[in-house]
Amino acid sequence: MNYIIIEDERLSAERLARMIHRLFPDFVLVKTLDSVKSAVKWLSSNEHPSLAFFDIQLADGLSFEIFEQIQLQFPVIFTTAFNEYAIKAFKVNSIDYLLKPIDEDELKNSVLKFRSGLTKPSALGNDAVAKALQMLTNKYKSRFLVKVGEHLRMIDVDEVSVFISMEKSTYIRTHSGRDYGVDFTLEQLEAMLDPKRFFRVNRKFIVEIKSIKDIIAYSNSRLKLKLDVNIDEDIIVSRERVNEFKGWLEA
Repeated sequence: MNYIIIEDERLSAERLARMIHRLFPDFVLVKTLDSVKSAVKWLSSNEHPSLAFFDIQLADGLSFEIFEQIQLQFPVIFTTAFNEYAIKAFKVNSIDYLLKPIDEDELKNSVLKFRSGLTKPSALGNDAVAKALQMLTNKYKSRFLVKVGEHLRMIDVDEVSVFISMEKSTYIRTHSGRDYGVDFTLEQLEAMLDPKRFFRVNRKFIVEIKSIKDIIAYSNSRLKLKLDVNIDEDIIVSRERVNEFKGWLEA
């Protein structure tokens, strides 16, 4: 089984290779690369491996940028020392990752997932990588492209009052009260939106801060929100999110 490592810290790369050899002696390391540029060059002119380990932060950029230049046909396990917020980018987009310093048992589990077929190239499509890259670089979405009949329209985030999850679909409701479908789950939207402006109050709603017109004490230490648009059901801040919600309002 051939694999490559893309890691700009030589000692980290050597440690990872030793762990893999100890756990899976049949694995063969064919190349260690240390930058986005060198990885793109090598992958452009060599047979692709069966598996790869990509450090996220390289000397010349994020390894996600490799996906913008090369169509990869093999599974990738990312290694990262990023903080908890950035880890959300990987979880939301179903990207396999290992936290540094890498734990041997977690490494073993990730590789076994690959061997069992649970980690596949299709699970790490360019769309997932693009969304994660957007999160990691704090480039929050500024607009959404939506379909209106036979036409496409751009909805600026300034127009959004609330995102609603309903019957396995997700909708934007604008400040003017119009609804538009979007191709994202609330989990994905939560990661794409500026957290200073948007807050997920429960499993069905993400609200925009300026859309909130009234906050009412509700049963079981919860809160009920009144927005600037009509909503057919009560918008309740779940009890476990109340303190975080209050902190968000005061930030």
